[in-house]
Amino acid sequence: MLNKTFKLSYFVLIICVLNLLFFHIPFFRFITDNLDYQSASGILFLITLFILVIVANYWVFYMLFFLSPLAGRIVTTIFFMINAVAVYFIQTYSVIMDETMIGNVINTNIEESSSFFSFKLVLYLVILGIIPSWWICKTKVKKETTKVFFKLTGASLLVIIGLVIANATQVLWIDKHSKVLGGLAMPWSYMVNIPRFYIHKYQENEKEIVLPDAQIMNKEKSIVVLVIGESGRRQNFSLYGYEKNTNPLLSKTENLHHFKANSTATYTTATVKSILEHENTNKLYEILPNYLNRNGVDVFWRTTNWGEPPVHVDSYQRAEDLIPNCKGDGCAYDEVLLTDMKEQILNSNKDKILVVLHTSTSHGPTYSTKYPAQFEVFTPVCHSVELAKCSQEELINAYDNTIVYTDYLLHKIIEELKELKDYKSTMIYVSDHGESLGEKNLYMHGVPMSIAPKEQYEIPFIVWVSDPSKGLKENDLLTQNHVFHSVMNFLGMKSPIYNEELNIFK
Repeated sequence: MLNKTFKLSYFVLIICVLNLLFFHIPFFRFITDNLDYQSASGILFLITLFILVIVANYWVFYMLFFLSPLAGRIVTTIFFMINAVAVYFIQTYSVIMDETMIGNVINTNIEESSSFFSFKLVLYLVILGIIPSWWICKTKVKKETTKVFFKLTGASLLVIIGLVIANATQVLWIDKHSKVLGGLAMPWSYMVNIPRFYIHKYQENEKEIVLPDAQIMNKEKSIVVLVIGESGRRQNFSLYGYEKNTNPLLSKTENLHHFKANSTATYTTATVKSILEHENTNKLYEILPNYLNRNGVDVFWRTTNWGEPPVHVDSYQRAEDLIPNCKGDGCAYDEVLLTDMKEQILNSNKDKILVVLHTSTSHGPTYSTKYPAQFEVFTPVCHSVELAKCSQEELINAYDNTIVYTDYLLHKIIEELKELKDYKSTMIYVSDHGESLGEKNLYMHGVPMSIAPKEQYEIPFIVWVSDPSKGLKENDLLTQNHVFHSVMNFLGMKSPIYNEELNIFK
């Protein structure tokens, strides 16, 4: 087949058919799952969508190859390689390549991305990406005349218009599912959503909006340790009634309160922003650590994670900054964040201190690598990054062990705060979002909120206070915005943007 010379029109048609067969199974599976395809109109709609996908891609690719055969080969081979990886993640983790997922991909660090590596991913890349790309690059193509070019592109455009008009009756269905359909159409899902992500990112970050100045109203020594959890779903915390004892230490801790809460989104960058801002907006207002740091509070940020808005504080430390002074097996895990934390607090010359610990404990898919061996309480566990290959029991056991480790970390923080007798202190733990563990064939997180299952947005909100007389308000359901105003209240801060309704303390 490599020795055969193809007319450009046939060559491009083969590429478009391969693109349909290799990369649009999730696209058409979604359609058949959400459409009455057994009716006459449903069958017609399905057939026309098959044709439309081929013809629309044909119109674009044919013009590209005609104008520059070299550019056409380079672009289509890149598309096939990226499509192969994208379809692997869609098939394996039931994700959608919409703007939010593109943001997750762009913001993922090397350590996290390496955890997704698997032999299945290599197979997808070789069979669906490398082999067809090699054929595209090696096949001989005969260029056609300008007359043929205009005839074929014109005919393709007429077919596209005709098919769109023929499916006018399905416009409401298409509009309802447009976000998912757009996130599954290859390669246009990421070709459209990557520019959208950067445009919106530029608009958001054009200039950080400074909040009105705040005042410290008393000299009382106060500490808040804010723990931002990762992928902690509420239903797997035994504090909330889960049948397995995933909170053996916190359940015995005095002055501990737990509330139900929902996240504002299902991905880290949006939800961490919500936790740190005074209200939900599409703008980049000054976030809590920056605001407090500017107004006289000592702020320490420690992280094993990523995805936060720009942080402007005097002490920002990643795991690699803390490891040299860390001792013990826990240094390879989120316990590294507690390295010399108490000493750093005692060395502060300020009365008001905020410590933010941004953890990564329950982030998938490699749940079994997120905790030391002694916390493998529930067995057997899933060790594969291809979560669908694991049994439901193995997957949930591995995840539950991360919650047991979270329980230990929070308990250890509380015990260290108890030793700081001169300070009034509180620990607030809130997760960025939840996690799917195979329910409805969904894994991890990132599903758009409009269709997200509760497992991905129902989160824990856990509070400990050193002073038993420090009461908390009764709340049926908290939001992530409660963090900003509750921290302000606990540290005795006065500000025009303070909202008492979003304060959890009496």
